[in-house]
Amino acid sequence: MRFIISSAQLLKNLQKISGVISSNTVLPILEDFLFDINNGKLTVTATDLDTTMIVDMEVESKENFKIAIPAKILLDSLKALPEQPITIAVDENTNAIEITTDNGKYKLSGENSADFPKEPVADDVEQVSVASNVLANGIQKTIFAVSNDELRIAMTGVFFTIDENGMTLVSTDAHKLVKFNRSDITSSNPSSFIVPKKALNLLKGILANNDTAVSLQFNKSNAFFVFDNAKLICRLVDARYPDYNAVIPKDNPNLLTINKDDLHAALRRTSIFSNKTTHQVVLRLSGSELSVSAQDLDFSNEASEKLVCEYQGDPMEIGFNAKFLIEMLSTLDNAEIVMELSTPNRAGIIKPTDKNENEDLMMLVMPVMINV
Repeated sequence: MRFIISSAQLLKNLQKISGVISSNTVLPILEDFLFDINNGKLTVTATDLDTTMIVDMEVESKENFKIAIPAKILLDSLKALPEQPITIAVDENTNAIEITTDNGKYKLSGENSADFPKEPVADDVEQVSVASNVLANGIQKTIFAVSNDELRIAMTGVFFTIDENGMTLVSTDAHKLVKFNRSDITSSNPSSFIVPKKALNLLKGILANNDTAVSLQFNKSNAFFVFDNAKLICRLVDARYPDYNAVIPKDNPNLLTINKDDLHAALRRTSIFSNKTTHQVVLRLSGSELSVSAQDLDFSNEASEKLVCEYQGDPMEIGFNAKFLIEMLSTLDNAEIVMELSTPNRAGIIKPTDKNENEDLMMLVMPVMINV
């Protein structure tokens, strides 16, 4: 049994899904790709049991068959080959695999496809359609704030809510929180679920930056993202997401409006001189001037900068972790931001000043106690 395919086409598609494969799995079969050839179409599957990725492509083949092929040696071989048609032949009795190119033959051992885990089935799913670039943007804006603390399992993913008000993505690690909403993606049947970080990182890597429709299907246990020639299926985080609205301050009378790039650059420079444990920077606000300062008393390091801004409110001094502020500003595309503040011991809220009519973004960062 054999099939013929372009080496470059095969490599490109395998690289889309190879990130799901774990190198330290307890099941050797999970280090393989499952190849399924059916009526001239090749379907390749990779999985770590929690996340499954599938990609389809056309091949030349007169036979239908399945085989599990070790992922690493196949990928390394394809990377080393120039663009050319290759023939992959499989002995169904021994699972031996032979790859034939213009210049040589390469043999490796496959595994029985029957041992490969079955793909989760999309039963009783709800479904919405999302543009690829909108979904990618929502993931990019929220994923950096996801917690890595396995003791807070609910916070190790992005919380999706879809209802008549739109689609909302929320992430938090208890120090920072991001809420991303699209009012043009709605559902009459309210639903919510938590998608794990690994799955979203993989998805973000293969989503096209265009308005290609992504079919988002979900039930109580899995989410299914289907688009172009690819599919990602992931097991949802089985936990209750915390009430994030309770930590968002409602009354923030002090408003700082400033150029995002200017603030981002000042934070990067001054944070070099901050304490390496707390990464603390202090913002001093008064009139049309913002002072950004940092110090490390242990090494007598100190830095300060002054920036022009628009500030409406009482003079104020508030401390933040510079790493968190820099992360947030790095994900924003806008030229100008507004920071809403109340008191030095309450969270600050960052929003872009120029908003997409269908999109709303809010970032929250907790303050740190200022070292005296």
